[in-house]
Amino acid sequence: MADDISTLRQEFAKIRTEFDDLKQRNLEIHARYATTLGVLHELTTHTSESAQQAAKAAQFSSECSKQCLAAAQQAAAVPVVEAAQAAADAAQAAAHSAMQSAASAASAAAAAALAVSQHAEGASVQSSSLAAEASKKAAAFAAQAVHFSNKAAEYVQSVRR
Repeated sequence: MADDISTLRQEFAKIRTEFDDLKQRNLEIHARYATTLGVLHELTTHTSESAQQAAKAAQFSSECSKQCLAAAQQAAAVPVVEAAQAAADAAQAAAHSAMQSAASAASAAAAAALAVSQHAEGASVQSSSLAAEASKKAAAFAAQAVHFSNKAAEYVQSVRR
């Protein structure tokens, strides 16, 4: 009987040790999970901000292309082909800038979506949604900038004829 009690105590001690080890591992995993969650949250926030800034840059590029188009129109009205060409070239450069901004916004949106796929937290989903919307805006501004650039090139071509 004494041996049975001793054996039970040893078994209980083993179980208690295993339980304590499991409890400690659980606490460590929880701490790592919380840290990873914080990093994912910051990542999605930063990518969302990046996408919004890229969309803003694309908007500025689009506006630049629009102004270059106006300059090309005015230059096409007078016999200064070089000025019209310079304005068309500037519009083209602004359009390229807008396309790069759109690509940057799309990349940021993809990074945010990747973070969300790792953990669908409400804030991450919202940041990803904002990044996707910013990417959509950047693409629209890029398309607008390309349109203005093409119009400016058309004015130059009309002057050269």
